[in-house]
Amino acid sequence: MQPAISFQNVGKTYRGARGTLQALTEVSFDIQPGEFFGLLGPNGAGKTTLISVLAGLSRATAGRVTVMGHDVVTDYAAARKSLGIVPQELVFDPFFSVRESLRIQSGYFGVTGNDAWIDELLAGLGLADKAGANMRQLSGGMKRRVLVAQALVHRPPVIVLDEPTAGVDVELRQTLWSFIARLNKEGHTVLLTTHYLEEAEALCGRIAMLKQGRVVALERTSALLAGRASTMLRFKTDDALPADLLAQARVTGRVAQIKTRDAVEVEAVLARLRAAGVRVEDLEIGRADLEDVFLEIMQGQAATGPTPLPSSTSTVEAV
Repeated sequence: MQPAISFQNVGKTYRGARGTLQALTEVSFDIQPGEFFGLLGPNGAGKTTLISVLAGLSRATAGRVTVMGHDVVTDYAAARKSLGIVPQELVFDPFFSVRESLRIQSGYFGVTGNDAWIDELLAGLGLADKAGANMRQLSGGMKRRVLVAQALVHRPPVIVLDEPTAGVDVELRQTLWSFIARLNKEGHTVLLTTHYLEEAEALCGRIAMLKQGRVVALERTSALLAGRASTMLRFKTDDALPADLLAQARVTGRVAQIKTRDAVEVEAVLARLRAAGVRVEDLEIGRADLEDVFLEIMQGQAATGPTPLPSSTSTVEAV
């Protein structure tokens, strides 16, 4: 089966006055038609760079990228028409209404007479009552919904969502994911980047993790979780943890999480807390989630890039 998206040994190098930066190194993976695929990584890992290469906004230094079999460089028009991309930034034209913006976006791809589909998008994304409103009058969350509609207005088989729910309210998240999940069930391929790992765990069937420009994990979501199965002890406390437990705990404010292998270790941790006089509230015992797996993988991988190389030019340019 032809992949919906294929990254083949993709590399991206930037040159500047301070030297050369390797932003992507031999990134290779395929996304199959109909997949809901997650691309995860910390800030600076190369996620947006990879999507920029996919969208044709930046050219890879090495390797090849295809969308539905179309090379993003040599067959750019066909590749771009197969993509619907929702960017991180709120980019909009302040001179048009929501409906006018969608009609104009359709025209960029040679699509006309699609008012019925535009109406469906407006209804599905909760924009029906804003169809005649000027883009400048919309809140940030409403503008984000319009960006999603613009990405979908030409009915692309592949949808790319780059941090689509960053800074938006719970209602928009639920509306967006309900609509995108429906499109995915209808056969659309979805590539998602997000820092909300609970979203990726709930939605994505397969996940790739990037760290410093390299793929450090590529598995089905269920396999990632099962392969690192462990019991997480979560509780709240205002007391300081003993040094030996603090070294293995993840502490966020009053909430502490400690990974254990079995019930015997759980009891040993609780006994240590009692012996140290640590007062525990809201104790929970559960399995590790994707956030735990993500942190384990990121912390367990040695830094391998982006790699600054010797200085070779005095102007900033992409190779």
